[in-house]
Amino acid sequence: MHHPENNPWKITSEKNIYDNPWINVTEYQVINPSGNPGIYGKVHYKNLAIGVLPLDDELNTYLVGQFRFTLNQYSWEMPEGGGPEGTDPLASAKRELLEETGLKASQWTEIQRLHLSNSVSDELSILYVARGLEQFEAEPEETEQLIVKKIPFTEMYRMVCDGEITDAMTVATVLKVQLLLTENRL
Repeated sequence: MHHPENNPWKITSEKNIYDNPWINVTEYQVINPSGNPGIYGKVHYKNLAIGVLPLDDELNTYLVGQFRFTLNQYSWEMPEGGGPEGTDPLASAKRELLEETGLKASQWTEIQRLHLSNSVSDELSILYVARGLEQFEAEPEETEQLIVKKIPFTEMYRMVCDGEITDAMTVATVLKVQLLLTENRL
């Protein structure tokens, strides 16, 4: 009998379907766990997904608003971006926070790592809380048209609970931070 934690999938062939600087798509011919032939596609992300929840001494945070091309809608979320594979994720988090909000932080806490869509991709996100904030000038990328607003963390938590914020990394981080604050662990 096959142990459930061992890989039951057998790859018989693979074919590169698409490749750009950010993603690679591979199509696999497989023998699935029931022993039948099948097909599986995987999106490989060439960057880590990085998210930062800045939190000041009065428990205010910063929301970043932007139009998301893939969703064809406006999205409010915490500062987020990518960090190239093989680079320090914390350095990427510091860069993203400064780019999007103009903030620098003296205290950083990694609060969780998540796989964002493990049925079709291997995208890994690393999520941080940034404290000890100091304001500088934002440095957005040319592809970003951002609105940044400072709000109480309690308002951000309400927006998550009411479904006004739907970005997965932001939702997971806000819920985790609310738990940590409730348990006096942050």
